[in-house]
Amino acid sequence: METLRVGDVLLDLGAGCLRGDDGAEIALRPKAFDLLAVLVRNPRRTLSRDELLDTVWPGVTVTEESVTQCVREVRRAIGDPDGHLLRTVARRGYRLDLGVVPVALADDRVTAALTSAEPSMPSPVTALDRPDKPSIPPKAELPLSPRPDSPWAFRPLALVLAVLALLIVSAGAWWVWPQPKTPPAIDAAPSSDKSAALPIAAPRLSVVVLPFTNLSDDPQKQYLADGITEDLTTDVSRIADSFVISHTTAFTYKNKPINMKQIGRELGVRYLLEGSIQPLGTLVRVNAQLIDVQTDAHIWAQRFDRDMVDLFALQNEITIQIAGALNLALVRAEAARPTANPDALDFILRGRAVRLKPVSRDNIAEAIGFFERSLALDPGSAEAQIELASALTGRVLDEVSDAADADLARADQLIEKVLTIHPDALRAHTVKGDILRARRRWAEATREFERVIAVNDSAAYALHALSQCKLFTGAIDDVIPLEQKVMRLDPLDPQIGNKYSRIGFVYLLQSRIDDAILWLEKAQSANPQLPFIRSNLAAAYGLKGDIDRASAELAEARKLGRPGGFRSIAAVKAGMEKTIGDTPVIGLFESTYLVGLRKAGVPDD
Repeated sequence: METLRVGDVLLDLGAGCLRGDDGAEIALRPKAFDLLAVLVRNPRRTLSRDELLDTVWPGVTVTEESVTQCVREVRRAIGDPDGHLLRTVARRGYRLDLGVVPVALADDRVTAALTSAEPSMPSPVTALDRPDKPSIPPKAELPLSPRPDSPWAFRPLALVLAVLALLIVSAGAWWVWPQPKTPPAIDAAPSSDKSAALPIAAPRLSVVVLPFTNLSDDPQKQYLADGITEDLTTDVSRIADSFVISHTTAFTYKNKPINMKQIGRELGVRYLLEGSIQPLGTLVRVNAQLIDVQTDAHIWAQRFDRDMVDLFALQNEITIQIAGALNLALVRAEAARPTANPDALDFILRGRAVRLKPVSRDNIAEAIGFFERSLALDPGSAEAQIELASALTGRVLDEVSDAADADLARADQLIEKVLTIHPDALRAHTVKGDILRARRRWAEATREFERVIAVNDSAAYALHALSQCKLFTGAIDDVIPLEQKVMRLDPLDPQIGNKYSRIGFVYLLQSRIDDAILWLEKAQSANPQLPFIRSNLAAAYGLKGDIDRASAELAEARKLGRPGGFRSIAAVKAGMEKTIGDTPVIGLFESTYLVGLRKAGVPDD
């Protein structure tokens, strides 16, 4: 039986799988295998991400990150971590440089096929492939021109084409092909195909949003239920590394009995989101729940009661909030899933899960450690670079970094590398904005955040970061409305204490001390580990005349902050100059914040 070599692995055509030199099978997800098949059929041709998405995921809505993830898996499987064989072509796509080499020709039928094949004959894939499996559509393939040092150089063009065709034919019986737009019937009999019995690991963060159920007879409410389903599918697909089934496929399950595990098998997903809408007088109640289809466990559930005055606004608000909560639930669930041999994505998910905890030196250091391990496993991962840059910058912005300049320099280097290859990556532009505001370049940071918001006006974090830019450029009246929008968009944000603190600090600058204390106390309860929340509260208590509480909060700020940061008003002013620069609102800082710190017990010198 013939075996072909691609990079550092062997393709066993008889078994339809990848193997190492020792004969051990190398795991590769079905979609990654499909992507490799497309590239093998189009050697030396640059395929765009759109072409790969249309071919490997027909009729399914997934993000471009799904292509990136499959490329990483293929590179890892074929021993090409640096992308010398499967190349990234900047701003264009991916190209597989010809590296398919025959290792043995022991099968008479294969030998006969190789010796009799003609370059002009049609591909045998269509004629020989299983009739119930759609073949991967061939692309306009370029003539094969082997490198001079390639073992293929002595073989005729017909031989090369035949080997590539036979690779697809022999492996086809084992592949899990792309799902058709209409899935099999719920009561379909179990397949006798050998591949159907194989345990297939669904992609991590893979979700189907089933049609929401309308519990009323009002047709308008049916429109709302369908609209929520469609919008949720779109919003969930924005979650990094997510694999989301299109709403057209999901709607084929409408009004059918639901078998969670069967749907998971048919669609190749780990999670199922379902829900309902129900009118209650002038309100509408929306229930949603996330289920792990492999275990039938309920991962997350929430109820939303909203006024029906503006159904469009209602639909928009609910879908945004569900998508935000779903992001947190998925990351936590995947990070908690036991993994014997974690890969780069596992470490990214674990780092994200840690960052959902309250900010502290230890937590952010742990998250950075996970992102560093991810990057070590996959040095070219844009996701790992963005997450690491974000965590390093966040450590500076939260005032828990012991080497702020070094952290920002590393973050800047990582983000510029990502933006060189992916200039439109919104997450990378958000982190770049963070780096700029950490360096007090407020106008430049504003442009980065506004660029993100122009594409996604529900980008809660970008809106929160923009509010700080508004504060330090003197547009103080814009800050609280922005933060109020952020809290409506993301009411379950684990870092919501930062939003409370921003509102409280604006009230402090406006000398609305009771309002400032109210919001700063909420911030302190949400996250007691951040020194700036404690110092703001100390100043507010000082201005209120509650010196005991002011002194207690000041002591906590000194313990949590940089050594010597609150030893004197002069030190605080020096820190402000380094942190916020020459801001138009510096006079308000001096007349409120610094006065309050003096009353709390900070000496002038």
